[in-house]
Amino acid sequence: MSDPTAPTAPDAFAQGSAENPPGEDLATVTRQRDDYFDKLQRAHADFVNYQKRAKLQADTDRLYLIKPLALDILNALDNFDRAIETAKAGGATAIADGLVMVEKQFFDALSKHGVVAIPALGQPFDPNFHEAIMQQPDPHHPEGTVVLELARGYKLNDRVIRPSKVAVSIATAE
Repeated sequence: MSDPTAPTAPDAFAQGSAENPPGEDLATVTRQRDDYFDKLQRAHADFVNYQKRAKLQADTDRLYLIKPLALDILNALDNFDRAIETAKAGGATAIADGLVMVEKQFFDALSKHGVVAIPALGQPFDPNFHEAIMQQPDPHHPEGTVVLELARGYKLNDRVIRPSKVAVSIATAE
């Protein structure tokens, strides 16, 4: 059984102790409570910020998830272009026309998912979009202009996934 004359918890705080005067224990506990509450608020804010960053990263990852597949398809379409040119050169224009229609369907499907060709021919050379393979004298274009596209480049949404391989004009010697 408990002693009815023993002080209750609030009375113990009011009386204090030999080393802590009355009210100091309450101030210490209040300060600790405020510190813990502040830490809780910071942890909650950190968690909310983490959730926002994770969602943004997941959205970005989803946006560019098809890059490896797109590159594989684009490499195959490069060979498709060569097959079309060979068919045209061999006089099989009907086959070449059919291949062009199928190729267009591939490009339409890719563009639906954000994969688009980078314009190059006649554009000023931009190292962000073009990879200069060679320089070529050209009196009809100013220096630094793309005069020949050796391999088409592509962007996925706003990122270059394959730069255009190009020939850039240089000043002609007179």
